[in-house]
Amino acid sequence: MTDPLTPDEALLMETLGRLVHALPRVLEDDMIRANGVSMTEFAALATLCRAPGQQLRMSELAAATGLTPSRITRVVDTLRAHGLVTKERHDTDARGTIAVLTAAGRERFKTADPAYLAIARRRILDHIPADALPVVADVLRDLTEATIAPA
Repeated sequence: MTDPLTPDEALLMETLGRLVHALPRVLEDDMIRANGVSMTEFAALATLCRAPGQQLRMSELAAATGLTPSRITRVVDTLRAHGLVTKERHDTDARGTIAVLTAAGRERFKTADPAYLAIARRRILDHIPADALPVVADVLRDLTEATIAPA
């Protein structure tokens, strides 16, 4: 039999559950209201902006953003419909497709990034003491890795 949660563990699990459900919705609403770009679309744009040549294979973009291949395909198709990304065939792999950031995509990222930073500060970072940031980041990284690791 598993031991019951301590009061601190129960509080953490309850609070984390509420955060996991509320935060994505709140960030999504804030980003769409500020930029007309979803968090997922912004993540794809940001990832492509940082990539060599501002392009990535779709599988690499999916892995970098933590999205499934089918989800990243839908996101890239939405970005492509707005002229922010193009899809090109891979030079040496006929099965491979590359997502390429357009000039309009770079501009959209440049205008969305300051709003994203303000939202991140207002919703998250301003509520964590500066000296606790490294510890919180380490804990969240460990939780993320434990969550996505094969069982």
